[in-house]
Amino acid sequence: MTQPTQTTLAPAAQPPSSPASPASTRTPNHAPNTDGIWYASYPADVPHEIDVQQYESVVQFFDQCIAQFRERVAYVSVGANLTYGELGRKATAFAAYLQGIGVKPGERVAIMLPNTFQYPVALFGALKAGAVVVNVNPLYTVRELAHQLKDSGASTIIVFENFAKTVEDALPGTKVQNVIVTGLGDLLADGLNPKGRLLNFMLRHVKKMVPAYNLPQAVPLLKALATGYTRPVTPVRLVHDDIAFLQYTGGTTGVAKGAMLTHRNIIANLLQAKAWSEAQLNGDIETVLTPLPLYHIYSLTVNALIFMGLGGRNILIANPRDMKRVMMIIRHEKFTGITAVNTLYNAFLDNEEFRQRDFSNLKLAMAGGMAMQRSVAERFKQVTGKPIIEGYGLTECSPIVSMNPVDLSNMRDFDGSIGLPAPSTQVRFKKDDGTWAEIGEAGELCVHGPQVMKGYWNRPDETAKVIDADGWLATGDIGVMDSRGFIRLIDRKKDMILVSGFNVYPNEVEDVIAAHPDVREVAAIGVPDAAQGEKVKVFIVRRNPSLTAEQVIAHCRKNLTGYKVPKLVEFRDELPQTNVGKILRRALRDEELAKQKSA
Repeated sequence: MTQPTQTTLAPAAQPPSSPASPASTRTPNHAPNTDGIWYASYPADVPHEIDVQQYESVVQFFDQCIAQFRERVAYVSVGANLTYGELGRKATAFAAYLQGIGVKPGERVAIMLPNTFQYPVALFGALKAGAVVVNVNPLYTVRELAHQLKDSGASTIIVFENFAKTVEDALPGTKVQNVIVTGLGDLLADGLNPKGRLLNFMLRHVKKMVPAYNLPQAVPLLKALATGYTRPVTPVRLVHDDIAFLQYTGGTTGVAKGAMLTHRNIIANLLQAKAWSEAQLNGDIETVLTPLPLYHIYSLTVNALIFMGLGGRNILIANPRDMKRVMMIIRHEKFTGITAVNTLYNAFLDNEEFRQRDFSNLKLAMAGGMAMQRSVAERFKQVTGKPIIEGYGLTECSPIVSMNPVDLSNMRDFDGSIGLPAPSTQVRFKKDDGTWAEIGEAGELCVHGPQVMKGYWNRPDETAKVIDADGWLATGDIGVMDSRGFIRLIDRKKDMILVSGFNVYPNEVEDVIAAHPDVREVAAIGVPDAAQGEKVKVFIVRRNPSLTAEQVIAHCRKNLTGYKVPKLVEFRDELPQTNVGKILRRALRDEELAKQKSA
């Protein structure tokens, strides 16, 4: 399974759980008492159901937004603006070009671009041509890219020139026939703007950020668009069951698989989220800060699609880890929304300039991608005066499953809840014995709704492991629902640590340690132990270099039951992370296992 777009933490103190029992093949019992109890907690203006028939496809939704908001600014990048009208014109030209080079409806088109104007142009252009979009992380290694291209059978790839060498090395054995290359400055006034040309020159020849590559078949994006402007686009009739995206899971738990997200899945999810939040975001033109990559399902759905439905303005951040440049980009911007992960919020809060900003315009701060730690959430509210709205989802659900109410006039303090099931969504929890859990009982979170994927691309066996005959998707996350319908996640099923037969959830350990003022980042894993089966080890990035392991363990003993207290503490300068900042526990576990094996 993919990583969830939001998980939250178990309370700091829990009674010891029972020893884990083996999974059962029993059929779940009758519908649990949890079914539908969340509707009583819905905000008054949020419907219980959405009408997924409102749009036939993502393309129809896109065309309507372009027509409605043509004169508004859709995206801001490197100080330049791209209006909805210009986005529509460029996307149509790109669609015409793709059709002209033989891309047929249903063919896979890979997009390997960071947050720049080129991404939405390529995205919506490919969809208008009837193609299936395969989103690719530009930071992929040759091995990772080759796997995704071969597995998807992509015939075309659009790539930033900074990563063209990776494409060159990954092409052997793939079905890629068409390569389109672009530079950062290309779409700043179509490259005619001296700033765009200067930017490309600096990156290529001064900063040497474009490795030499040999792709003789490659076509510059500007040339592709120039050709597309001269050709009519052939409208493609797309229906709900057509695949819109092959959205690959992060591969954090094994070989990356392509989740088949249909036009119905995507339309359903954006309508669910729009119905949930539009009462809070229906006034002036909304400006959303977009530091998370648009090729990630969370940012794709929330920033690229939901805010498009509101006629919003996206400030694109190509490299959120360059905090100095991020502050320079947003120095004179007053954004009303922001989406980020816990680690990025933490980095923002450690920045003096960010802390001194005026946040009077901020309406909505959303968290996803990893666990939102209490210490970070409370610190954010202290600095901005606004809460972080948490939700939960995963790639296989397009991604949103649940959301906290978006009512800033009546917000609860941070309590670790990931909210209520979205409209038209059913949520249940399956216990280890295969039966459905009741209120207050923990189990594996299962989802049923129009946003649940069609299945994994070319992997019916893997699909059958997670989606049952009745359409319930097993997420791999352990959680519990309270009497009001609010969901609290405990941890990833596969990340759970088993100490002497008792479950230890890494999120709980990490939440406790993250509350220590001298800790910047933390990750907890289980390592093999002859006596206990596993023991808890934590990896810490210190905020205060004088912090010691003894101090960490003493802090944990005050807040955790004995078997949950880490036995090993290791300090590091940084922790391995995914492209969106999710800490990779699996990479840390692999390191530990390799150490033990070599020893």
